[in-house]
Amino acid sequence: MKLPPHLLDEIVTSLGEVFAGRRYADRVIEFVFKRHRKWGSRDRRMFAESVYECVRWWRWFWFVAGLPDAEHGQAETITPERIWRVWAAYWVTNGRELPHDENAPEVSAGEMLKRAKQTPPPAIRASIPDWLEQRGTQELADAWPALREALNQPADVFLRVNTLKTDRRSLKERLGQEGFETEAVDHVPSALRMKQRANTFGSKAFKEGLFEVQDAASQLIAPFLQPEPGMRVIDACAGGGGKSLHIAAIMRNKGRILALDIHAWKLAELRKRASRAGVDIIEAREIDGSKTIKRLAKSADRVLLDVPCSGLGVLRRNPDAKWKLSDEEIARLTFLQAEILESYSRMVVPGGKLVYATCSILPSENERQVQSFLARHGGEWTLEEELHRNPEQGGFDGFYAARLMRNAEGGVRNEE
Repeated sequence: MKLPPHLLDEIVTSLGEVFAGRRYADRVIEFVFKRHRKWGSRDRRMFAESVYECVRWWRWFWFVAGLPDAEHGQAETITPERIWRVWAAYWVTNGRELPHDENAPEVSAGEMLKRAKQTPPPAIRASIPDWLEQRGTQELADAWPALREALNQPADVFLRVNTLKTDRRSLKERLGQEGFETEAVDHVPSALRMKQRANTFGSKAFKEGLFEVQDAASQLIAPFLQPEPGMRVIDACAGGGGKSLHIAAIMRNKGRILALDIHAWKLAELRKRASRAGVDIIEAREIDGSKTIKRLAKSADRVLLDVPCSGLGVLRRNPDAKWKLSDEEIARLTFLQAEILESYSRMVVPGGKLVYATCSILPSENERQVQSFLARHGGEWTLEEELHRNPEQGGFDGFYAARLMRNAEGGVRNEE
């Protein structure tokens, strides 16, 4: 397989923007695609695959390229020449021949292949930061090696059927007519798995609001909340609203969903998605401080707290996140999670239920947060059920959820 020179130039430039410029890989790729609208599907696939695989295995390919390990994460040392060498390590170890370019750095494919047979420390071979190897070992013990391996596998693409407009069998047939092959996912009634990666956003079925792109594990969260038609539900960390839309479908578009977030632009995207999906029970509201939460005390039958987290459960989908995270950032996030759970839980009416959820695999962000909350409020709340999904189980992303019921003694509903 030969790589056209114009693609290689864009790959090297894009990797520089990710590692030296600290930009997110998906945004960089999206920007390149917009600049090269005439690229065919083969060029797009080869470009995106090369960038993502180099990002995913950056530290390993840096080692295979013979570069100093201590400098793999230092922005000032990540030069175009070194990026080219990292890409060359990726290309050679995948059994491909390097292009003949007199202007390219001199590299020895044979030396790279020799280094690829060596056994460096686990963090280098798994291409993760040292702090992540230490934290994973500390928090997950014997479960960590299998999880670490699973997190480096490319993610499948899953679709969520919009049951307000269609059903899974009908959507599968409709997508097949448009050239997209899918298969049903066991134990996730709303999910279809794409048999091959493809851009479905331009399909007529998507434009008609028949589905959303959403990981299968993520699709388990809304039904876990146990919403029912006619209820008042708050999605308190709504973001772009994927789970709000799923909740609305389960509620058959009857009742009220208040979608909260601190980012107005995310809520604007939610409104567009709701319109396309045929959902009109969602009110998107920006959080303007603690007053918003206080006004909503004891007002909701169900509250979903899909809290900000490390995102370590979705590294397969966002591999560059591990290079932007740090132990200090996770410490900040765990403090924020506890604060949100403490404050936002007050929005649940007595007798109502709350789901605390993350896309993390770390107990410090998951069950330990819930245990600490119950230690402070055990007389007021009851833990009904916990849900764990790890990347090595069924090819889904890593997710955690805990459903808590607020005990019914005392208190009345606040109708806001």
